[in-house]
Amino acid sequence: MDLTYSPEEEDFRARLRGWLGEVLPKLPAKPAASDWPGRRAYDTAWQRMLYDAGYAGLHWPRDAGGQGATPTQHLIFLEETERAGAPYVGANFVGLLHAGPTLAAEGSAAQRARWLPPILRGDEVWCQGFSEPDAGSDLAALRTWAVRDGDAYVVSGTKIWTSHAEVADWCELLVRTDPAAPRHRGISWLAMPMDAPGVTVRPLRTLAGSTEFAELFLDEVRVPVAHRVGAENDGWRVTMVTLSFERGTAFVGEVVACRRVLGALARAARANGRWDDAVLRRRLGRLSAHFAALWRLTQWNVSEAMGAPSRAGRRGSTGGVPGVGGSVFKLRYSHLRQELYDTAAEVLGAGALDADHEWVADRLSSLSYTIAAGTSQIQQNIVAERILGLPKGR
Repeated sequence: MDLTYSPEEEDFRARLRGWLGEVLPKLPAKPAASDWPGRRAYDTAWQRMLYDAGYAGLHWPRDAGGQGATPTQHLIFLEETERAGAPYVGANFVGLLHAGPTLAAEGSAAQRARWLPPILRGDEVWCQGFSEPDAGSDLAALRTWAVRDGDAYVVSGTKIWTSHAEVADWCELLVRTDPAAPRHRGISWLAMPMDAPGVTVRPLRTLAGSTEFAELFLDEVRVPVAHRVGAENDGWRVTMVTLSFERGTAFVGEVVACRRVLGALARAARANGRWDDAVLRRRLGRLSAHFAALWRLTQWNVSEAMGAPSRAGRRGSTGGVPGVGGSVFKLRYSHLRQELYDTAAEVLGAGALDADHEWVADRLSSLSYTIAAGTSQIQQNIVAERILGLPKGR
């Protein structure tokens, strides 16, 4: 892994920085956090601007509609957009960071041609239908079933924590297609249209007051067999591809954001007199060191994904699949993010009770990170068994 910047990469940085300086002042004001239709419109408009400027899917392989950028260019893009305060992927995150990479790695040529361009342009938004009320952290215990009926599956069941279901056009959906098979072998991965008859969405309000999650009720929803990604009953393997992207590369931009927040915390502590607290200074220093190390791990994971071939033999950060190092990253990042915003509460003092403060809302949100994308306990098991080679627990 070469951590130096070539002249070409520095030129890329300069061009990107110039483009951001030109377009960001022209963006409209961000909609209210509770205005999901407005947030969708804002996020997809930004995605279209990236697409028109040649920055959408920057790190995706060219045969998936991307730019085939190097890992370093991808990381430079994340650094510069965060430094400039550019919009995050927002409502586009499932499509851009989970479903899209999975389709690029595992989808057929027809599926890639149908779904990847609209994802990159911001024309279509995806949600994730994995978790279920009775399955908990045991995803293989899902009960939503799909019965083959000619050229369609008839799907019934319930999903929970369905990210951005309120504004989504498509759902990456896990269903059980063979109830008699061992539980990891009877699952299929489907792309379900959210406007299909029988789909009901009920938003869930989080601790932070937002509704980016929803319950999803499916009552004999017909999904074309052509929308299945991978072979029937091979959905668990495809799901591991999705989760590898979710844990290995989807949080990359957030690491940059956390490092920016850390710098802002240090400045705030100097301004309000809390910098005199030696314990707080040591805590900020330790966090800085940990996030620097996490950024190096991020560079490793992104580089690994760029070079790893998919099952279909394609290469690139979406064609290749991040390895189990993603679980190491996700495990450490989840806890570091919580430590970061606990420290923010110390810096804010009485201001930590102000629910409208950005850091307070982020602190509440951080509590979910040890659950999202697989609980910390699940990640510890993966690290123990697949990296350290320890025997499986009983």
